[in-house]
Amino acid sequence: MEGFAFVLYYSNMRSTAPAPAIRVYNLFGESGDLPDVVHCETIASRSVLHDWTLAVHRHARLHQVLLIERGGGEATLDGRVVPLKPMQIVNVPVGHVHGFRFEPDTQGWVLTIAAEILDEALLAAEGLRGVLSQSGVVRGTPQLRATMKQIFAEHAARDYGRAHVLRALSAAMIGLVARALTGESGGNGTAESGLFRRFEALLEQHHLERWSVANYAGALSITPTHLNRITRAATGDTASHLILNRLIREARRNLVYTNLPVSTIAYALGFEDPAYFSRVYAAATGLSPRAFRAQLHGSEG
Repeated sequence: MEGFAFVLYYSNMRSTAPAPAIRVYNLFGESGDLPDVVHCETIASRSVLHDWTLAVHRHARLHQVLLIERGGGEATLDGRVVPLKPMQIVNVPVGHVHGFRFEPDTQGWVLTIAAEILDEALLAAEGLRGVLSQSGVVRGTPQLRATMKQIFAEHAARDYGRAHVLRALSAAMIGLVARALTGESGGNGTAESGLFRRFEALLEQHHLERWSVANYAGALSITPTHLNRITRAATGDTASHLILNRLIREARRNLVYTNLPVSTIAYALGFEDPAYFSRVYAAATGLSPRAFRAQLHGSEG
């Protein structure tokens, strides 16, 4: 079997780039939301349009896994240049700036998963988010390659139960990547990374209760300043932004997967004023809840 490498980008929030040169995309060069459970494409289909170089950028609310079958190149991860070799996984956590320079004619596939699907798959008690929040380069496995090929085959087939199967296979892919990352690191984490995983678990439990940064810090027996230092080290973002982002993802999940009125979603998320909820959502995503839902319905037509 030919050599291959896996590249994982875990990007599930809308980030503000620190400089105009760093763009925020869903898919590289695109600003629209994903209309499907996942998006599948070859490495060449996008890279060849950019002379095999994808400039540094961030992804908005997306998680990607890239599999290199032949070729290679290098990845830029928050300013570090890392060579891409056969049988590697490169993890790019939420909000981290990344870019790629591929060797011409590199062959492989890119899997893109909507953040809402990840929220369904990643249980706080299992600690996968904490593992995936750390950048690093580790070895891939044949099992990861087989799962990737299953996802692409299911995506192309359009068979009955397709969305359910794609969600299950994508969850398996994420679990296998986290296992590989943990296996190579030996499962050893710092006290700070342990606190971040506890914060993520609390966030999953209490985001609908509209806890403040002070509430989360108090539950962790640390100060809000300390909590912000931990979240910045793990993700590059503040605790307040991560709290808001989790709430926005829950709103998006309801807008996409239910027919609930916007006002009902607002009340369920702890907002007393649906109009205020709409303003918060629009500020975070660039679209009002109704406009976002209309855009989704338009993409289905």
